[in-house]
Amino acid sequence: MIKNFKTILLVLVGIIVLNFAGNYFFKRFDITSDKRYTLSEVTQELVSTINRQLVINVYLEGDFPSEFQRLQIETRQFLEELQAENSNIRFRFINPDDIKEELVKNGMIPSQLTVEEDGKLSEALIFPWAELFYGDKVQTVSLLPNTLAASQEAQLANAVSALEYSFANGIQLITQKNRKNIAILSGNGELEDIRLYSFLSALGSKYNLAKFTLDSVAKNPNATLDKLEKFDLSIIAKPTERFTNEEKLVLDQFVMNGGKSLWMIDNLNADTDSLYNEGKMLAYPRDLNLTDLLFSYGVRINNKLVQDLYASKLTLASGMLGNQPQFESFDWFYHPLVQGNPNHPISKNVLPVRFRFTTQIDTLKKDIKKTPLLVSSVLTKLSGTPTIVELESIAKEPTQQEFSANSQLLAVLLEGEFHSAYENRTKPFNVSDFKKKSIPNKMVVIADGDLGKNQILKGKPYDLGIDKWTQQRFGNKDFLLNTVDYLLDDFGLIQLRNKTVQLPSLDKKKAYKERTYWQFFNIVLPLVLLLIFGVSFNYWRKKKYS
Repeated sequence: MIKNFKTILLVLVGIIVLNFAGNYFFKRFDITSDKRYTLSEVTQELVSTINRQLVINVYLEGDFPSEFQRLQIETRQFLEELQAENSNIRFRFINPDDIKEELVKNGMIPSQLTVEEDGKLSEALIFPWAELFYGDKVQTVSLLPNTLAASQEAQLANAVSALEYSFANGIQLITQKNRKNIAILSGNGELEDIRLYSFLSALGSKYNLAKFTLDSVAKNPNATLDKLEKFDLSIIAKPTERFTNEEKLVLDQFVMNGGKSLWMIDNLNADTDSLYNEGKMLAYPRDLNLTDLLFSYGVRINNKLVQDLYASKLTLASGMLGNQPQFESFDWFYHPLVQGNPNHPISKNVLPVRFRFTTQIDTLKKDIKKTPLLVSSVLTKLSGTPTIVELESIAKEPTQQEFSANSQLLAVLLEGEFHSAYENRTKPFNVSDFKKKSIPNKMVVIADGDLGKNQILKGKPYDLGIDKWTQQRFGNKDFLLNTVDYLLDDFGLIQLRNKTVQLPSLDKKKAYKERTYWQFFNIVLPLVLLLIFGVSFNYWRKKKYS
């Protein structure tokens, strides 16, 4: 009796000691193969800067498809990891049924899902959004981003993979004190503000934007260069007028001093609006005087027009029904639809990107790291310019023999130490502190100025990611936003987009076909075994103690 009492006492003392130690020592163990619950160093560093309460409202609560309950569970578990890292973080799950209108007003659009139950398809709406509250700041986070996915299950897996990036990016936005500055260059016939509105308005939520004209270069180039160097990134969006040597030197020294650049260059004069109005147009080379500048950085944008069998559609009037015109959409091979590089955070899981009258890029043998971001399919055709493009050709049946030019590079990331284009040349003006070689830098060159050009509907800018005629979705906006984030990312936050989580998927057809067997195996069989055990145990007791 005394021995049993001592054993019980030791166990109780051990439990008390363990609980006491647990208040001072805390450790979570991630035993998943893909380490999905292990926060990256970037996220840990970001979360450690939160010095007051951060409240996260998640609107994944209520009655929604069972497969998307997985997203709810994964989100909850991830937020528990954040809370364990910093006790200032608080989160709660809210049923959005009573506040749907308010959520939509705040830009949180619901997602419509196709649900399969008992072999029948139905539609369901969920609000895969979270709101972050930090002081007087509010930031929304999408938990189900538009990604390249073959099925709803694959989209769910992508959403789970993107959880850390989505929340880390939201926390970075709401806690940042100093924003990076971006210059939108003008003065050389670049795209109008209304044509860049969709891209720039999304960019403006994270960065300081300012229009910067190069017109002052003619009078005082050194002063223009000094002003430009106050910016972290310059965006050159479809210039149509020739750059002077003075302007090129300003841009060159901006790069040499560490300024990032996003080049969206149209080397051809070709526009869909002209085609609609006249039925045909002449596509001819546009001399921007930028060839030598980009050549020194390791790329050359050519003048050959690219056609691709994988293309977006062009909507045309096909006839009349009474007094109403009828429209039909046709594949338009001059507008390639391009998949992104699946191994780079800029383009991973981004929807296909639409190009319009693009040319291709050659990379040169220079000591610069060159990463392809957007590459056409292998079924392409190259046409020399000048050439006439006719709208009637849309009805022509293509042949595979015509489209045999293989893959074409359309967008490339350049990283390294760039050499100045004026290193061994006469300079158009004297630069007070001329640099022959840049510090480690990076830029992105895209062979199409229309990549960031949104459509206009009833005089107002339309979403860059959606075609106003077909409602087809494209990855143009996401690709450009990711590009800017990558170029200006000093913390490596964008690298979290490369995180991959493998979720086991259920074969719905097989499950529906074998559901009777598994229902019996999981429900009936355990009850039968329990009944057999109970009867056998009672029989054994009666026989032994009777």
